[in-house]
Amino acid sequence: MTQPSHRGTALVTGASSGIGAVYAAKLARQGYDLVLVARNRDRLAALAERITNETQRDVEVLAADLNDRDDLAAVEARLRDDASLTLLVNNAGIGTHTPLVESNVDHMTRMIELNVTALTRLTYAAVPGFVARGNGAIINIASIVGIAPEILNGVYGGTKAFVLAFSQSLHHELAAKGIRVQAVLPGATATDFWETGGLPLEHLDSAIVMSAQEMVSAALIGFERGETVTIPALHDVEQWNTFETARRAMSAHLSSNTPAARYRVAQ
Repeated sequence: MTQPSHRGTALVTGASSGIGAVYAAKLARQGYDLVLVARNRDRLAALAERITNETQRDVEVLAADLNDRDDLAAVEARLRDDASLTLLVNNAGIGTHTPLVESNVDHMTRMIELNVTALTRLTYAAVPGFVARGNGAIINIASIVGIAPEILNGVYGGTKAFVLAFSQSLHHELAAKGIRVQAVLPGATATDFWETGGLPLEHLDSAIVMSAQEMVSAALIGFERGETVTIPALHDVEQWNTFETARRAMSAHLSSNTPAARYRVAQ
């Protein structure tokens, strides 16, 4: 089999299992060398060995807890200093389906620090080098709760709404500089997310659950097609197009020197 052309190095966070591990394997088969980031060094090492054996790509393990500032700083330094990097996949994140009022606020703060703060800092570390080289891409794993926050925990939805808005703003700012940005909005995906949160996967309606393999395959097709926002489970793309067209049309009317008539006190 012909080896795909080399596409640089992809750094994938949350790579030891689930969506991140699938991204790692698929990107290696597409021609990327890899830097795999997660907390569990043993699981990363096993994955790295398997991917190397299957693809002959170079795979490096970087064990790091992105909720730890020292570990996060080490990954930021790698993103700043490694000129071979051409792709950052911000996949690491945590979530919950527990209602807001039943959730521990310290756990919610930790979620914000990982889903928002770490993702932002890693992106800031990568972008200047990408811009200087005139080449690079960022894939941010958001969620459908970014546009449908009523579905799960509100803090989780809020963090994913940030990822979506951040990605759209980055695209607006960086596209002309040769940098691609994609936000991926998975629906329910067959990973350990549900079990970790106390809801076994088998308790979900199988009609709404996509395998991680299919989700990532669809997302990568969207990436190659240049999509800024990819929603793998949305069959009628015109629904998204209508939503986005309405949002953009409304944006021109959101700032004015007078309040809307409905807010004026009758004289």
